Amino acid sequence: MKREKISELTTNRLSVYLRCLNELASAGIKTVSSQELAEQFNLNSAQIRKDLGYFGEFGVRGIGYFVDDLREHLTKILGLDRPHRVGIVGAGRLGTALANYHGFSKSTFTVVALFDNDKEKIGGHIGPSRIPILDVKKIEKVVRDQTIDVAVIAVPARAAQRVLNQIMAAGVKAVLNFAPALLKARLGVKVKTVDLTTSLESLSYFLARPQETQVVSARRSGSARKRVETRTSRQL
Repeated sequence: MKREKISELTTNRLSVYLRCLNELASAGIKTVSSQELAEQFNLNSAQIRKDLGYFGEFGVRGIGYFVDDLREHLTKILGLDRPHRVGIVGAGRLGTALANYHGFSKSTFTVVALFDNDKEKIGGHIGPSRIPILDVKKIEKVVRDQTIDVAVIAVPARAAQRVLNQIMAAGVKAVLNFAPALLKARLGVKVKTVDLTTSLESLSYFLARPQETQVVSARRSGSARKRVETRTSRQL
């Protein structure tokens, strides 16, 4: 792998590539080129080659990528070849909804505990897996006993930094934050914030300018048609 730092945008795209490859594998497709991958899933072939190039040479000239082999490589690169145990702090509506998310059953992530400071909730269980709701004061012990390596913050903004401090003190180094707050993490701890408001405001921007959106879409469609026509003419 090249020595330069890999950006978060790159790792996000690797996750997208892996999902696309999983779809191809399910359809029985054995090989795919970067161009075919890009055209089928509305991606950028040059970006695909650049992103994969950070981690090695995976393609075969004249063939492309072997789907199963590339899936295996990306799974290892993303650390998805081993299980991850997740603890969610905040057993409110968002926290319980995340704990009940069915997508976890198809991944290597397993929610093993929820934490809260509400005495009426502590001692309860969530979902068919009966995930326990535990006292947030016990987070350090539970993280150690349950080998939790990923934490999710689903608390109000005013409590988010305090919760992050508890999580970091417990030794967790990977945190997904749903609180609308700018958090300060210590060196060696990765915090990824999901800002629903920002995402919705971005959608609102496109709703406010439908004509611009149509123009961009038309340009992209035209580019796609040109790629397909060029490829077809070459084959002929």
